[in-house]
Amino acid sequence: MKYKNVRLHSYDYILPETFLSSEQIEVELNELYERIKLPHGRLELMTGIKTRGLWPNGTRPSDLSSAVAKKVIAKSEITKEDIGLLIHASVCRDFLEPSTASVVHANLELSEDAMIYDLSNACLGVVNAMVTAANMIELGQIKAALIVSGENGGPLLTQTLEHLKSDETITRKSIKKYIANLTIGSASVAYLLTHKDLSPNGHKLLGGAVCTDSSANTLCQGDGDTTSLMMETDSEELLKHGLILAKKNWNKTKDSLGWTNADVDWVIGHQVGTAHEKLTMEAMELSDHRTYTTYETLGNTGSAALPVTLAKLSETDQIETGQKVALLGIGSGLTSIMLGVEW
Repeated sequence: MKYKNVRLHSYDYILPETFLSSEQIEVELNELYERIKLPHGRLELMTGIKTRGLWPNGTRPSDLSSAVAKKVIAKSEITKEDIGLLIHASVCRDFLEPSTASVVHANLELSEDAMIYDLSNACLGVVNAMVTAANMIELGQIKAALIVSGENGGPLLTQTLEHLKSDETITRKSIKKYIANLTIGSASVAYLLTHKDLSPNGHKLLGGAVCTDSSANTLCQGDGDTTSLMMETDSEELLKHGLILAKKNWNKTKDSLGWTNADVDWVIGHQVGTAHEKLTMEAMELSDHRTYTTYETLGNTGSAALPVTLAKLSETDQIETGQKVALLGIGSGLTSIMLGVEW
């Protein structure tokens, strides 16, 4: 996929006011830790995650997405009539039907001509939505697209803690499939993509590539409703498959963009934890490249993780005009989309 006319126009994010530390989680699980003889400090040591944010159970993803979208629209100077597409792209949704996008559309009072829908693809949802929106902009079907995500990890974290405290059959081996749940955080993000005519000085979305390994679809599966979710993850196997997939798709992306590793100035990956970051960068031979991480303080915020990290990096003014940024998206299933941006 290649784009000539697509720009990242405006973006913003909202974070929770409440944060839970890894130490606090282990204190809550103290009885279990003692029973199965787990040393305290292990959670942060394994993941590199010190804290993760959470909104209260019952927080509606549409409220989060609407709030951050209003911030983006206000500072973009793009009229609501110009927005021809609204995609709600988070794992978290208000309900299965109708689309959560319909609630956000009503809250924002967008045009009746705007196409709306939910797009859910695990942690890759926002990046998927960027591709869908970019395709429509490139084809001249719309002038601007608004992509939103409202991820609330609170229900998953709460449910997991209750399960671990009440299930006396948990062992050192069986607890492994729940560790990923304890890394989940919360965040809300919105990105406005436009045609270059509406953003002559915007960051250029150049294109990228996609690669899917659906044989790994059993390695991370969640089940539940919109207010209570349980998830089981084979983190070790998921990482093995993910590394192979990431390397393969990075090579495809470089071919698509005409890049080499030497052309890349910044690398932003999905924010999972220490091991994922280190091994993924090594697999793509990008360990010596500049990157930016948020998992240490935010945890894994699902579909919001990569776009929030890019937005936070941009606030530091470290990316210089003309520099090339690689967005390395991946989500359970497994599927990967990697995109190139020229700042």
